[in-house]
Amino acid sequence: MVSDGQVVVKFGNILAKHCLDRRCSTELLRAAEHTQSISSQLSIVARVKAVTGESKASSELLLSNVKNLIQAVQHVLRAAEVACVKGLGQPSADPEEEEVAAFCQQWRKNLTQHRAKEALNSDRDELGLRKTQGAKGEPTLMSLVQEQLPRSRNVPKHPSPRKGHTVMDRHL
Repeated sequence: MVSDGQVVVKFGNILAKHCLDRRCSTELLRAAEHTQSISSQLSIVARVKAVTGESKASSELLLSNVKNLIQAVQHVLRAAEVACVKGLGQPSADPEEEEVAAFCQQWRKNLTQHRAKEALNSDRDELGLRKTQGAKGEPTLMSLVQEQLPRSRNVPKHPSPRKGHTVMDRHL
């Protein structure tokens, strides 16, 4: 969990660097910093729990930190969606930045296709509002990440970082 949190932090920082909207960039940086803090806390709590053994209090603290990390990651991904919609500048020749840009372009393409499909198959009521029954929600970065998760099940529980791996190698 901690290493995955670090991957999301790196993802957020790369996007913030290329976001064309200053407010979105600032929000993304704040979300990434918050995720970094919670990830570090979780790492410390996990190490302490490993040393002290099984106790209800340490288990509850660990679980609480995990929940906080999940919420922080979701915040980064929501801020990343806004940044992607507002627009991103050209990535540098860095392979990680190119990979993040490609990932975001894929999500934005999915979102555009979804919106076009919704416009063609309009299920609107008499007021012009979208009917909620049977409507499929817009694609999110979280859903794109979750689509890639089944492929990452072969990743060991405690992978050692290897030189040359990029931010998206872990599939967030």
